[in-house]
Amino acid sequence: MQITVNRQPHTVPAQWQQEKLLHVLRELVGLVGSKFGCGMAQCGACTVWLDGAPVRSCVTPVAAVGARAVTTIEGLAPSNETLHPVQRAWLAHQVPQCGYCQAGQIMAAAALLRDMPAPTDAQIDAAMAGHLCRCGTQHRVRAAIRSLAGAGAGASS
Repeated sequence: MQITVNRQPHTVPAQWQQEKLLHVLRELVGLVGSKFGCGMAQCGACTVWLDGAPVRSCVTPVAAVGARAVTTIEGLAPSNETLHPVQRAWLAHQVPQCGYCQAGQIMAAAALLRDMPAPTDAQIDAAMAGHLCRCGTQHRVRAAIRSLAGAGAGASS
């Protein structure tokens, strides 16, 4: 079985085909940006894009990926030399504290801004509600997203 991750093909051996996407990304492909949090799709730390839609990779079977493209935090930026605008906003607004949940939050925020370039605070809160942050930086998350509203910051896949 083949999957495409960050525009690169990867072979998934038969013994890995019953695994969750998160485990394949971290253990087989070697991309450790997406984190294992709760394992039940409740915290958002494992969020990646599947054909541009945010999904919880801890509960997504790799066999369900098929021909759809997987994008992880490592593949969000347009090149290895630059950061995605959402990543830059995260730094500018000092969003991360421990950083554990940040990859999933950034993936969700980038999808929100791509699909809704000028979200309201209520729309930001709704999009980010399923992403838990024990450090309490939700107000910084909203400020970072708000700073990009209308700037076309979600464009990338």
